[in-house]
Amino acid sequence: MITIHLDGTRLETEAGSRLKDIVKDRDPACCVAVIRPATKESEETDSFLLNTSSGEVGIEATAQGTAFINSLEIGDALPLHWSDRYAAAFGPFSSDISPDRKPHLYDRGDVVLGCGGYDPKKSYLIFCKMRHYADFGASSDGGVVARVVSGRGIVDRWSTGDAISAINPVMSWADVSRSFTTNDDDLVLEDGMEIITYAQIGALGYSPDHIGTEATDSVEHLLLAMQDGHFVVGRDTSTHIRDERLGRTDVPFEVSTHRHEGAVTLRTRGNSRGSVYIYTADVPRTPAHTTVGQVTHGIPLARLAKEGDVFCVKVEPRRFDLVGMSLGDALEAAAVRGIGVKSDADDELNIVVLQEPATTLESLSNGSVSLTTIALEKVIDIMLDAESAPASCDIFRRSTGLHLHSVGSMPFFFNFEEVYLFKPTMKKGTQIIPENIPRTVVPAGSLAITNDSRKGSGMVGVRLTENSEFGPTSEPFEGTNLIGRVLDQEKVRHLKEKEIVYIREVKP
Repeated sequence: MITIHLDGTRLETEAGSRLKDIVKDRDPACCVAVIRPATKESEETDSFLLNTSSGEVGIEATAQGTAFINSLEIGDALPLHWSDRYAAAFGPFSSDISPDRKPHLYDRGDVVLGCGGYDPKKSYLIFCKMRHYADFGASSDGGVVARVVSGRGIVDRWSTGDAISAINPVMSWADVSRSFTTNDDDLVLEDGMEIITYAQIGALGYSPDHIGTEATDSVEHLLLAMQDGHFVVGRDTSTHIRDERLGRTDVPFEVSTHRHEGAVTLRTRGNSRGSVYIYTADVPRTPAHTTVGQVTHGIPLARLAKEGDVFCVKVEPRRFDLVGMSLGDALEAAAVRGIGVKSDADDELNIVVLQEPATTLESLSNGSVSLTTIALEKVIDIMLDAESAPASCDIFRRSTGLHLHSVGSMPFFFNFEEVYLFKPTMKKGTQIIPENIPRTVVPAGSLAITNDSRKGSGMVGVRLTENSEFGPTSEPFEGTNLIGRVLDQEKVRHLKEKEIVYIREVKP
């Protein structure tokens, strides 16, 4: 017999047993972490923490930059030499670079080793604040030695008198050679092996005996992002992993804390806003992140996960969202959670379109919710084809509210002949590229959105008869992105101009 530790529980199994023998009904989409005994050792990473007079800045060195940063002598301090809207430079100091004497393209967050007057004895550590071309007297490869991974807001605030007082390597405990993630059910188990099958996250403000409401909106976003029970690693670094599936979604800044190992945050600014971060190392707080929880089990799974990995995640509490349910189902779901319901109707076939309070933490704290419903015959069921038109379906969901609930809404514009047009509100600057354009015949009931090749970009339409010349928004095929089909076509015929139409997405 051999001893295995499964999610913290000690168990014994026969020698030669495989992973599938001890992990029953494993989600095949999720990997597990495998940690062999006696393999932990302290290692120095390629991450560094810079102590500056305005706060701490974390950087991650490139392969070529690690040796340079380790050898950099800054004395008592490395002063800020100059700063403008594009970059900030600390120095001078002496280096052995060979300046290329031509400009290079740099991105925000790049840390460049350059020099003044093409003199390596007057070298500088230059932090880029935005994407731009510049001649920093760098080497032929552009001289990027690191990238800022935390504290970008501090970089923006540096001014005369600031200095770098210390550059310290970040030390981490890592399972360096014999620990890994796997989806292999036939993995042969070894004595003393530790298996971790999921990560547990406790939402900020929630405990069985107390519910705080200081982060209700951001926690709701976390619960929505993790609702399918999966964490999809879109990026991994030495300090964190990131799930980007709800990226580009606005999230309010609510709570700021230091990002210790196991902290869970949401980014509130930039292109990655709305993404979920789990930290595997300690980094300073930043106004670009709001804290939403803490990993309470399974942090080694987060440490070992690589880009492209998917692992199972459980968040406490589960999301409480009744919108899109029939009133009958909503009453049952609320009863299970011990939450009272006040509804504007008694017909249990009605569909819930509004819940107050809207967030899980507020609902649990109040112990009751108020529901607004509409008659089932007023709800139009649709099915989206996200496989064929992923970008267009994402835009449609975001503009109708279907990215938050199974029921969304949009205003009915007008109709002519068998074409019915809708005009959902879209965020300014939304680009609708041509995608899933019809080729021969548009079947009856097809749902489409006009792409940017036409003036009516963003218009949504459904055509109740097939057509071989024009799409559901009455545009030529090249201006039409097919996004799905309407299941309740007869309900469409009864719509009135300027009416708010409720739609419900039915999964295939």
